[in-house]
Amino acid sequence: MSDIVKEFNDYRARMNSSILSDNNKIIKRIFNLDTNAFLEGALDVKTKELLGLVASTVLRCDDCIKYHLETSHKAGLKKEQVVEALSIATLVGGTIVIPHLRRAFEFWDALEQQG
Repeated sequence: MSDIVKEFNDYRARMNSSILSDNNKIIKRIFNLDTNAFLEGALDVKTKELLGLVASTVLRCDDCIKYHLETSHKAGLKKEQVVEALSIATLVGGTIVIPHLRRAFEFWDALEQQG
């Protein structure tokens, strides 16, 4: 696994475990809501992941972008689909999202290298 993908996943898992072990009801409900929002529904999972990716890019959240890139990759989305969604995000978000776009491309390439 690529170092940037492994580092992100290890950190995310470790910190999520730490956060959830505090047993705060509100935080646990937010985590649960987030998980359930991206399940199959009226919209398929791939569409929801692209929506999450666009929103995360416009909001300039690198961790969220990485998460949605990885889940998009696991869901079987193609690079062309992801890049098209990122192009919409860049249009909506403006040039300030370009640094996040660079990191998104880097992370997607790392995902593709891992197989």
